[in-house]
Amino acid sequence: MTWTGLLTTEMTAAYSTAEVLLDKVDPARLQWKPPSGSNWMSVAQLLRHLGEACGAGCRAFLTGDWGLPPGVRIEDLTPEQMLPPAENLPAVESLDEARRLLAADKALAFEAIAQAGEQALDTRLLEAPWAPGKPRPLGWHFLQMAAHLDRHKAQLFYYLKLQGLPVNTEDLWGNP
Repeated sequence: MTWTGLLTTEMTAAYSTAEVLLDKVDPARLQWKPPSGSNWMSVAQLLRHLGEACGAGCRAFLTGDWGLPPGVRIEDLTPEQMLPPAENLPAVESLDEARRLLAADKALAFEAIAQAGEQALDTRLLEAPWAPGKPRPLGWHFLQMAAHLDRHKAQLFYYLKLQGLPVNTEDLWGNP
């Protein structure tokens, strides 16, 4: 299988399952977060993060543009700036906003795959800003962004399950 085929398959499954899970979210519970432990995102924060979890990262790896203000380099960010505590993360205001963000991120991901092309996905080596000294093929970084989306999709599944909503294994894995 090619990088393009693998990435398309993985991203299609992750986005379609996330879309189905999003339809199960109760709009009245956007501020809900797990009652025990600490540093949990609210549902609204998680939905915002899902809407930026894959395509935005693929574009950043492809172009080197991490969406930072002019003059700020990602390498210069502190660990707290790179990974702020949950309480400082942005949130969606509505499920409609979450759907729009997820759709835009999906379009961005597939656009990045097409723009990169198979050769660059296979041979262009880059380091993630958070893992200097470990160059990997562009396709591997895109695959990690698909995994990032998939993991947060699973987090949404467990949020729904903890809220007592009727979700099951097919809701987690989808039916691609």
